[in-house]
Amino acid sequence: MSQFKDRHIGPDSEEVNLMLEKIGVSSLDELIYEAVPDGIRMKSELNLSPALSEQEYLQRIRGIAAKNKVFRTYIGMGYYNTFTPPVIIRNVLENPVWYTSYTPYQAEISQGRLEALLNFQAMVTELTGMELANASLLDEATAAAEAMIMMFNSRSRAQLKSSVDTCLVDSRIWPQTRAVLETRSAPLGIKLQFSEVEKEKYDPAKHFGAIVQYPDANGEINDYRSFADEVHRGEGKIAVATDLLALTLITPPGEWGADIVFGSSQRFGVPLYYGGPHAAFFAAKEAYKRSIPGRIIGVSKDATGRPALRMALQTREQHIKRERATSNICTAQALLATMAGFYAVWHGPEGLKEIANNIHSLAVKLRDALEAKGFKSLNTTFFDTLRFRLPKKLGIEGIREKLLSRKINIRYFEQDQTLIGMSLDETTSESDVQDLVDILTGMADETSVNIEEFSSARVIPQSLERKSVFMEQEVFKKYRSETEMMRYIKRLERKDISLAHSMISLGSCTMKLNAASELFSLTWPEFTSVHPFVPIDQALGYHEMMDELRADLIEITGLADVSLQPNSGAAGEYAGLMVIRAYHQSCNEGHRNVALIPSSAHGTNPASAVMAGMEVVVVKCDDHGNIDIADLKEKAEKHSDNLACIMVTYPSTHGVFESSILEVCNIIHENGGQVYMDGANMNAQVGITSPGIIGADVCHLNLHKTFAIPHGGGGPGVGPIAVASHLAEFLPGHSVIDNMREGISAVAAAPWGSPGILPITYGYIKMMGAEGLTYATKIAILNANYLACELKDDYGILYSGENGRVGHEMILECRRLKSNTGVSEIDIAKRLIDYGYHAPTVSFPVHGTLMIEPTESESKEEMDRFVDALKAIYAEIKEIEAGIADPEDNVLKNAPHPDYVVVSDAWEKPYGRGKAAFPLGWVKENKFWPAVARIDDAWGDRNLVCTCEPLENYEEE
Repeated sequence: MSQFKDRHIGPDSEEVNLMLEKIGVSSLDELIYEAVPDGIRMKSELNLSPALSEQEYLQRIRGIAAKNKVFRTYIGMGYYNTFTPPVIIRNVLENPVWYTSYTPYQAEISQGRLEALLNFQAMVTELTGMELANASLLDEATAAAEAMIMMFNSRSRAQLKSSVDTCLVDSRIWPQTRAVLETRSAPLGIKLQFSEVEKEKYDPAKHFGAIVQYPDANGEINDYRSFADEVHRGEGKIAVATDLLALTLITPPGEWGADIVFGSSQRFGVPLYYGGPHAAFFAAKEAYKRSIPGRIIGVSKDATGRPALRMALQTREQHIKRERATSNICTAQALLATMAGFYAVWHGPEGLKEIANNIHSLAVKLRDALEAKGFKSLNTTFFDTLRFRLPKKLGIEGIREKLLSRKINIRYFEQDQTLIGMSLDETTSESDVQDLVDILTGMADETSVNIEEFSSARVIPQSLERKSVFMEQEVFKKYRSETEMMRYIKRLERKDISLAHSMISLGSCTMKLNAASELFSLTWPEFTSVHPFVPIDQALGYHEMMDELRADLIEITGLADVSLQPNSGAAGEYAGLMVIRAYHQSCNEGHRNVALIPSSAHGTNPASAVMAGMEVVVVKCDDHGNIDIADLKEKAEKHSDNLACIMVTYPSTHGVFESSILEVCNIIHENGGQVYMDGANMNAQVGITSPGIIGADVCHLNLHKTFAIPHGGGGPGVGPIAVASHLAEFLPGHSVIDNMREGISAVAAAPWGSPGILPITYGYIKMMGAEGLTYATKIAILNANYLACELKDDYGILYSGENGRVGHEMILECRRLKSNTGVSEIDIAKRLIDYGYHAPTVSFPVHGTLMIEPTESESKEEMDRFVDALKAIYAEIKEIEAGIADPEDNVLKNAPHPDYVVVSDAWEKPYGRGKAAFPLGWVKENKFWPAVARIDDAWGDRNLVCTCEPLENYEEE
């Protein structure tokens, strides 16, 4: 057991043999031959470096970390150093209950993280002065793009009639935000006009909305009240990028007319991580509640009338709306939003104001001290960011060289070599500011000044000072001692099921082991404290790791190049499609805009295609769940003049290795299109086949699925894209980092997306090695086929391959049971909670079914418990069918059963308490009690409540 792969993979050799015997094959290779078509199997092993032991890997990653230089950094630009409270590091960031949980679609077993995200939403609405916030987006630049698209999609009838199509954007926004706006606007036909808004009259005949930054990229705090009024008079909307910490001191945008407010919550206790992952926030007026992208956490009731949280208004989501979606957002940044929310709970409003006041007072002293020595401040107002014009005798290179020698980074401006900029943050001390003053003034006239001689009076205009109170809810007042904070976090933790409790069998989501050794480096300062815009030579460790990771992913995919920039799976889909779009344009075939998408595809696929400006044409599936080749051929030929691509998942979303995949790719290529492969199911490909072998031109990889990054309750995710050689030149670049490739414009705020969590995937690949990765794939396929074999007689497996085998996941048929007994797939999912299990994927990709993926990390013993639970549930269904159990009042319809229901004095169920709570003997040994009974989804949708107030304060509409 010295090899890491033996720790990662659940079944031991004896269990593997027992499962093979049960399935009816003599070896793993025989199973793979039956499951995976011969024409696409690899002929040679992956060419990767030899597997490292955990100890060797930790030594390796230590050496890599040491190559990163941790400087004092005052670059700002939306990224700031911060202190992550140790109570949050220890109890959240390093806690597998928080980082291995899934997106809270099954609300009854997600009440803890739902409350944490509700706190985040409450913090955002309170600080921004808005009515409603979502539970996070990918980053600030993405949030800006979502705001632009939301304003565009909600144009007035008059604007639609006049084809108003231009968004006025203040030129003083972050350059990375500008870049992503340019990327996202182009395929949708949205025009952008950049200018200083007070110098540009808002034109209702031209503009549908405006975006401003407050404070702006120069640090200035502008009064946009009259501009907001002007926009609204023209039937437009105004979106405001802002800083949550600044909003503790300045008037929130919601009080001067903003329709949308967005930004990054990074400085609320989330490390820099060389650019990510960080949670964006997005708030709006409640009138736009059905247009807001991302997830919204709301309050509802459970079956007993108790308050219960859930993801509200889920019909807005791209999974459901598909090509009618207005966003393709799938992964959020739940873990990082949770951390930011806990940071707000820990500090409370008074603590946040104290931090903000300290930053501002130091900035005032810095300005006054430098001005006293001939540096001209260009700011009349500011919160934390200053720009100075250098004294004439000082050159920028001398300044840069001197500061770098003292391990200090500030902001430089390529367009004006006489300017420097500095942004202070929570970690900046008086001695840090004194050092800056000493170095800069010493270079000016060889003498310095003591910053204590200068006043720290505010320079925020009185008219823009915040007068309103905020965050008065009890949760932001109670937890000031570490003891109480730790207990609060633990209280929420106990309400959630995660991989720390039991197998999470979600099909298409690959909830595998996230090994401790892979995550070990996530709190090392050499990784946490690097700003994304430092000189490359300060991040050599990051780049060595990323270069090796890209090379490994190139080998695994069989393609030519990889971009790590997309910071979610959906962002990877979008980036891949934009690369295809750019390629067609380079061939003077920009008219190619048709995307063929099988009816079984993930909901993000058609949504991403629409976001990339493509027209979706749906391809049928046949009775076996495979792509209908005749229909595909007909539609490819019909649209051959305009065919851009096909989006295909492999193995299919139905859990099958379709033998026709080579033919599918050939049909598309013959008709001038490109093949986009959704990499959601790469866990069934690694080491056995590859997108390159199959014939794909581009694929995205969910590092949070196949490559071991934790799901974190709904993010972080990483979705890099791999491309064939003819597409490599079109991979995304970045306007701030001038040595980035010149491909499509940026798809994420940071140049390399979310580098902070890439050591997880890097470690997974390095410790597994070629043999381990391939073996993991085989065991994932074995585990799925073992479960299929155990469950097929009771439930039935909806689809299988030509030899009767499934891939790494399968679909349980539940529709027959519903027609016979009235028991739905939802009832089965909720009853599984009583057995201590998270539900499989419900009603996707086929309505009325359950989709199961066990992954390679689960042992035979755990899978047997899961089988026992599903068989016991099947027996409970048969009791209804036989008339033994009441068809309406039974353990399935009433599930789950929380403790307060089971111990109630008024137990009137036609079955016993023991059957409800302890249906099998082993459940007693490790009972997970759901925090609430079944949630009333309809009540929650009728009554959108998204604050921390008690439910009884709200009346039903």
